[in-house]
Amino acid sequence: MCAGDDQACPQFELHRQKLLEDLDQERRAFVKSAFVAGGGAAAWAASGTLAAPASAQTKPGQPTYHYLPANSDTVHWGYFSKLLKPQLELDSGDYITIEAVTHHAGDDVERMVKGDPGIESIYLWTKDKKGVNRRGAGPIDGKQLGRGAGEGFGVHILTGPVFVRGAEPGDIIEVRIMDVKPRPCANPAYPGKSFGSNAAAWWGFHYNDLLTEPRPREVCTIYEIDTSGQQNWARAVYNFRWVPQTDPYGVVHKIIDYPGVPVDHSIVQENHNILKNVRIPIRPHFGVMGLAPKEADIVDSIPPSYFGGNIDNWRIGKGATLYYPVAVSGGLFSVGDSHAAQGDSELCGTAIEMSLTGTFQLILHKQNSLSGSLAGLNYPLLETLDEWVLHGFSFPNYLEELGPTAQQDIYKKSSIDLALRDAFRKMRSFLMTSKGLTEDEAISLMSIGVDFGVTQVVDGNWGIHAIIKKNLFAGIATA
Repeated sequence: MCAGDDQACPQFELHRQKLLEDLDQERRAFVKSAFVAGGGAAAWAASGTLAAPASAQTKPGQPTYHYLPANSDTVHWGYFSKLLKPQLELDSGDYITIEAVTHHAGDDVERMVKGDPGIESIYLWTKDKKGVNRRGAGPIDGKQLGRGAGEGFGVHILTGPVFVRGAEPGDIIEVRIMDVKPRPCANPAYPGKSFGSNAAAWWGFHYNDLLTEPRPREVCTIYEIDTSGQQNWARAVYNFRWVPQTDPYGVVHKIIDYPGVPVDHSIVQENHNILKNVRIPIRPHFGVMGLAPKEADIVDSIPPSYFGGNIDNWRIGKGATLYYPVAVSGGLFSVGDSHAAQGDSELCGTAIEMSLTGTFQLILHKQNSLSGSLAGLNYPLLETLDEWVLHGFSFPNYLEELGPTAQQDIYKKSSIDLALRDAFRKMRSFLMTSKGLTEDEAISLMSIGVDFGVTQVVDGNWGIHAIIKKNLFAGIATA
C-alpha cells in the first residue's frame, strides 16, 4: 500500500490526503510548542550545556522545519551505511520530525501494522514481494543461512539518513530531542491506543538460566499504551510462546532469527490476564540514534560503538541531548529502535518495542571551535537537564579494534569488565578536561559521586554508563 506517494495506487488520493493531514497536524503542533515558540531553544542552550552557543555553526535567520515520514522508501533495515543516499539535507540549527517504526510490529500485525500506510509499506511481505527486502548487514542473496536478504545480521528499522550540511570528520553533531510521541494504532478496533512488544528471546541474558519448562523458550509479551497522554503507564495485554513460524517466502523460523516475520496467531497460544494490576511507567526513548561509521560500507545495527547506534539507554528521550563525533561527510544521522519503556540492562533482550515519532534539533559544532570535553570527543555523550551520562563499551571502536571479522567477533568477546574499564577511562578524562580536576581528584570523585550502571548486556558490544550529577559542580563554570 502506498503512503500517499504512489500515483499508480488506486487509492492514491485518499492516502495522499491522509498524509497531508498528518503532516499538517504535526507541523501545527510543532509551531504551537511552548518550547520552540516560547524561546525554549535559547533557554536550552543556556542551561549548562557542554557546547558553548558560539561554537554552533548555524545559518542566519530562522531555522527550517523538516518532516521525514517512515515508509519503505525512507528506511534502511538492520544496518548503518556511509553509502546510503540521504533522505534529506538540513542546515545546522534546523528542526526535524522523524517517524521511527519498531522492528517488532510483526509480533502483532493487527495492533501494530494494520491500517497504517507507512508501516504497511515497510512490513509488506507476500510470496512475491517484500516492501523492504534487505534486513541486516549480511549478504543480500541470503544464502549463507537461508534466512533472507541481509540474513538478519542487524534488526532495527532506521529512518534516514539525514545529511547535515557542512559536517566533516572531526566535527561534533549535537542532537537535541525536543519531543517524543507514541505512534497511534491505526486499526479502528483499538482507538486511542498504541501497542508494543517485549520479546524474551534467545539473545537475552536469561535464556540459558530458566527455571521452568519448557527450556529454552522465547516469549513475546504485548503491551498497551494510552496515546491521549492521560495515562503514563503501559499494561500487559497477553503473551505467547514463540513456535516455528513460516514466513511468506516459505522459510521456517524456529526461533526469532529474522526481523519482521509476521506471527501467525492461529498457531500460538495467547495467555491473557498476565501481570495483573501491574503498571509499567513509560519513558519513551530511542534505542538507536547515531551517525554512519567510516570503517565498513555496511555495519550491523546491533552493536553500539563510537558513532552511537544501539546504545539502548532509556535516558535518551525528550529533553536529552546527544553529542556524536562525525566520521563521514554530512554525518548521516538515523533514528530507530523506539521504546515505550526499558530498564537498565534490557535483560531479556528487548524493551517495550513500539513505534514513536520524535522531533529533533541538529546543531553542528566544527572541530576548530571545540573545547573542554568536546575537543577530541570520540564516543556518544549524553546530557540531560541534571546529569552528564558517558557510555562505555566492551570495545570503544570494535570495528577498528577487532579488524576484518569485527562484526562477527564482537558477539564472542564482549564483557562487563571491559565496558566498565572503558566507562571509567572516559569519565576520568571528562572530569580532567571539562572540570580541570587532577587525576587523583577525578578518581576520588568517581568513587563517591559517580554512578556506574549496566546499560545493556544484549547488544553484542555490552555497555556500562557513568552518570554524574551537574549539581556537584554548583560552584564551577561549565566547560
